[in-house]
Amino acid sequence: MKYFSSKQLLRTSTIKNGSSFIMLLFICLGLVSCSKELEVQTNFPFTLEIMPIPSSVELGEIVEIPCHIKREGFYKDTQYSIRYFQYEGVGRLMFQDEKYFQPNKLYKIPTDSFKLHYKPKSKEGHKFQIWVSDQFGNEKTAEFDFN
Repeated sequence: MKYFSSKQLLRTSTIKNGSSFIMLLFICLGLVSCSKELEVQTNFPFTLEIMPIPSSVELGEIVEIPCHIKREGFYKDTQYSIRYFQYEGVGRLMFQDEKYFQPNKLYKIPTDSFKLHYKPKSKEGHKFQIWVSDQFGNEKTAEFDFN
């Protein structure tokens, strides 16, 4: 039978205790470094899809412009808005069944799919641009040209 001296036993238990201490230290550091807050992505890019529309419009005629916001991800609190500026011709733009837009004023977009209505007030050509944006600074533009 082999006997161990107290020095050998002390050295063996010190190594085991030291290894256990280091393992416990790494576990504690790993737990402390983890954030308890869940990170939720809120800023997603999007594209603005516009269905085909006629290239000409008559005075007094209303052109319907179907639009769709295609999101690359979904965050329920994302709000989209629209503004427009007409730089040629005289006409009015609005959402279906609502008041006409004022140029360069922001209007909230109610749903991802919406229809714009444009009504010319003059016979010459009509050119205007719309900007659709979200509260995170993402923005898309579309230009319209009617003869």
